[in-house]
Amino acid sequence: MRILFFGDVMGKPGRVVLKRKLPELRERLGADMVIANGENASGGVGLTTDVLRELLGMGVDVVTTGNHIWKHREMYSGLEREQRVVRPANYPAGAPGRGMTVVELASGHRVAVLNLQGRTFMDDVDCPFHVADALLKTLPDDVCIRFIDFHAEATSEKKALGWYLDGRISALVGTHTHVQTADPMILPEGTGYLTDAGMCGVEASCLGMDKDVIVTRFLTKLPQRFILAKGDVTVNGVLVEVDPATGKAVHIELVRE
Repeated sequence: MRILFFGDVMGKPGRVVLKRKLPELRERLGADMVIANGENASGGVGLTTDVLRELLGMGVDVVTTGNHIWKHREMYSGLEREQRVVRPANYPAGAPGRGMTVVELASGHRVAVLNLQGRTFMDDVDCPFHVADALLKTLPDDVCIRFIDFHAEATSEKKALGWYLDGRISALVGTHTHVQTADPMILPEGTGYLTDAGMCGVEASCLGMDKDVIVTRFLTKLPQRFILAKGDVTVNGVLVEVDPATGKAVHIELVRE
């Protein structure tokens, strides 16, 4: 079976291009399941319940998130209600929502989607390695297709978690940097790996934000009001093909349109 994953959806430009391209990509690539990171889908920072419904309505099966999921407090109750959205599992006990969900596809295959957040250069949340161990132990044997969105800053931390979980998950794909990396691979024990899927948003930008504003911020070190960029839009992601009998990845390729 084939899982199509899209990197951080950046505000309205990212939503518009994803909605426009998703039907054609899903058919052409033969995707059985679509996952997208939506932590920046509302205004470029955070996620609202309305935008969550929009993402699910356009054909995204599961929405993953990251550190910006806490931007809009209205989303806290949405995280509790909606089973198809996950937040990083390694936030301390008591955080709203869930860090893992299991969905059953039309084919009858059950897929576990886990969301984890890195600690290097980010908030000091619980250890993603230990939390991954604990969550994977709760899955029944018949849920052997297991996909992780690792929302992290450091490439070394993403690589390390990929090696640590090799053979126990179907794929680990990184998000958060908004820059698609050129290292899709299948690790020795059958885990598909990509350091970062990139973003869905305006290409001529700084991570989806207006480039002039960001350049001014670097030049002056003064606070600036971030503005979503305008211009030509791109979708970035990855396609992972998994053997449903074993949960092992058999093919992985970049998606960039």
